[in-house]
Amino acid sequence: MTRWNELAVHLADVDRVGVGSRVSIFATTRSVLDAVDAFVQEVYRRGGLPQVLLTDERYDRYALDSAGDDVLRAPAPVELQAMQWSDVHVSFRGMEPPAGEPDAARLSLQREGKGVVSTARWQGTRWTLVRIPTPEWAELIGVPEEQLREEFFAGTLADWTAHRAHLDRLCTVLDGVREVRIVDVDTDLRLTTAGRTWVPFAGEANLPDGEVATAPVEDAVEGHITFPGTFWFAGARITDLRLEFVEGRVERATAVEGADLVSRILEADGARRVGELGIGTNPDVKTLTGDLLIDEKILGSVHIALGRSYPQCGGLNESAIHWDIVKDLRGGGRLLADDRVLIDGAVIDPLLGGSR
Repeated sequence: MTRWNELAVHLADVDRVGVGSRVSIFATTRSVLDAVDAFVQEVYRRGGLPQVLLTDERYDRYALDSAGDDVLRAPAPVELQAMQWSDVHVSFRGMEPPAGEPDAARLSLQREGKGVVSTARWQGTRWTLVRIPTPEWAELIGVPEEQLREEFFAGTLADWTAHRAHLDRLCTVLDGVREVRIVDVDTDLRLTTAGRTWVPFAGEANLPDGEVATAPVEDAVEGHITFPGTFWFAGARITDLRLEFVEGRVERATAVEGADLVSRILEADGARRVGELGIGTNPDVKTLTGDLLIDEKILGSVHIALGRSYPQCGGLNESAIHWDIVKDLRGGGRLLADDRVLIDGAVIDPLLGGSR
């Protein structure tokens, strides 16, 4: 059995694919088709009905070049119908380098429409997103492709039963925490989590996976946080982002690159509040790639998401936006849960970094 077949079996298991399952599958690049092929075969073997859409990210760029504002803002109707039709959704997303810098205003309009499709996915289907490294992304960040690929499979084809047991114990402790504090150079952010529920992510929703998350109290995020270096959101480059919070709202945002896009995103309803606080727990994902879906799983990282919160955590914030932003603390930052230090640079508390 190839590793793609192993991945297909895992996806079919966690999303409970069986006889009569209606399975929508999105492929964002041709580079992910080996994974798609294996999963389609597995769905048919289990008696399900797979339907595949090529939702290539190049087509999004064509829309940014030429489409009217109303078209950009509207959710893609076939994608939305796919979510409404299916019981299960799996999206295979290849890591493709951006082609130029998109116009911030138009990109923010496009994200509104995509947010509607995303909301339909998590509200109405059993779903998993799979982020797959590509040679092009490895070249972009100057990392060997084999290194990214091996970390992908190590962080994907894991003993998730054991890891979930570890995360369940971690969540039980964090449920009793009143405040989480993130401290680093030009960073001191306090997030109240009292009364909110921490939930584990262990191989079901995102791959690679491995994190615990909650929804901070909406009006109880105070301080400032910086995200040094470059990362990408929706194909746009953002460098050296800094956010300042007062009573739970982003009141000031700056960036060396991408500041206009950040401002546009924050204009969306609910996007100025933190919908998620997450902590990475995957020891096999080590390389900071600039891709948020992968970097948020790194053991030694913490992330916040602006916008929509997880209702299962007790979150109340509603938004078409859910923008994860990752901070790597392995260079000397600290993460505290009340008075307990979970991360102190390269030193990880055993509660957070237990073996898998």
